[in-house]
Amino acid sequence: MAASLHRNLFNLIPMGNITARLQIMFCTFFIALQFTVGAQTPVFKDAIAANRTKTYSNIVKNTITKNLLLPLTDSTEENWQDAFYAMELLQYKQPWVLQKVKTAFDGVQKRSTGFQRALLEFVYTNYKSDFVTQVAAFAHTTINAKLLSMCAEYIFANNQKEKYSTLLHKQITQIKKGSTEYNFDPFFIILLNKLSKKKYTVPPLKDFFNKNYLAGQTLVFSLQRKNRNYPGIVIVRDSTGNFILDSAGGIFNVPQLARSITDMPGYITNGNTPQGIFKLIGFDISKSSFIGPTTNMQLLLPFEKSSTVPDSVAMQFGNVYTSLLPKLWQQYFPVYEAFYAGSAGRTEIIAHGTTVDPEYYKGKTYYPHTPTQGCLCTKEIWSAADGKRTESNQQKLVDAVKKAGGADGYCIVIEIDDQQKPVSIKDILPFLK
Repeated sequence: MAASLHRNLFNLIPMGNITARLQIMFCTFFIALQFTVGAQTPVFKDAIAANRTKTYSNIVKNTITKNLLLPLTDSTEENWQDAFYAMELLQYKQPWVLQKVKTAFDGVQKRSTGFQRALLEFVYTNYKSDFVTQVAAFAHTTINAKLLSMCAEYIFANNQKEKYSTLLHKQITQIKKGSTEYNFDPFFIILLNKLSKKKYTVPPLKDFFNKNYLAGQTLVFSLQRKNRNYPGIVIVRDSTGNFILDSAGGIFNVPQLARSITDMPGYITNGNTPQGIFKLIGFDISKSSFIGPTTNMQLLLPFEKSSTVPDSVAMQFGNVYTSLLPKLWQQYFPVYEAFYAGSAGRTEIIAHGTTVDPEYYKGKTYYPHTPTQGCLCTKEIWSAADGKRTESNQQKLVDAVKKAGGADGYCIVIEIDDQQKPVSIKDILPFLK
């Protein structure tokens, strides 16, 4: 009965809200979220080794294998989508899965928009170089701006921009034909910019660290590499313009991952954390079995539709976005990714800890950090013996933000360069002087 209830709840959640769907999926296996929080050390019981094993086994058996063994029809599309999302999470790859994906592409034109988006996201995540021909063929037929952009990003990731540039331009023109609304479509603004081959030089990073920049506001800076496979760092400035210090008297900093599971660009749903400015709108504690009980920071994108924040606030944030940037950054197109992500409909990006098993990502350059559905994520370690939290950079970050005046101000995500290594405080110190 409980499992049936969770399945019904799952089906009521829109396909765009993948995080929520995955949360319900986990709850099907562990009906009650197994963590506690309070004055004592937080506990996440599903971190216990036996429970980790059970979770993995259940996902493989009940969400991946069972669903993909169903024939692909209109009535089983969501079953296949659930399997796609689960395989992204686990980084699950098997030869038989590859055959199933080929089957999905054979009839992709007649599938629903939700299924098409899920399939494109899945192959970008798990099979980044295996389906260029199929993705390009689908790009030739789709009339959906988001789906065309996802196809384009897959093509770009395979260094095939020149080969398919004409096709993409033609399809953009086809979609825009007879409709003025697409002239300002955020997907096409970014896509056409990428097709233009424009190159941008990163403006002086020190402009963000000027004491007078956004005076009176608490600022959280998440400083990242262009390649999000490498963790960045986060530092905090108070409303008087001073950076929060650690116990040793240095600039407070902890590593922070801005990579999504998909590694798609930030303007795409479930892509990496977009580069640019977010509003800090408070603290919260999640009930999600992926995020866990450690306090998180709530963020708002420009124009974001939120159940807790009035549309007028999000609209005003979007309208003044340019004025919030240092002068030399106002013409730097990449820092508008958050602006266009909000315009394109991205929502619910926050800064949180994690209870996801880091062993899913062993061997990755960001291990033991865990990727997300596009949020900013700091490392947390939970005991395999009793589920107690043994390490939490998220708690350190929250404490630093509280010391700075609280989560009321702005969070600024900046890609500082494209070095192939994690960001360290040594990279940032020269700009702070």
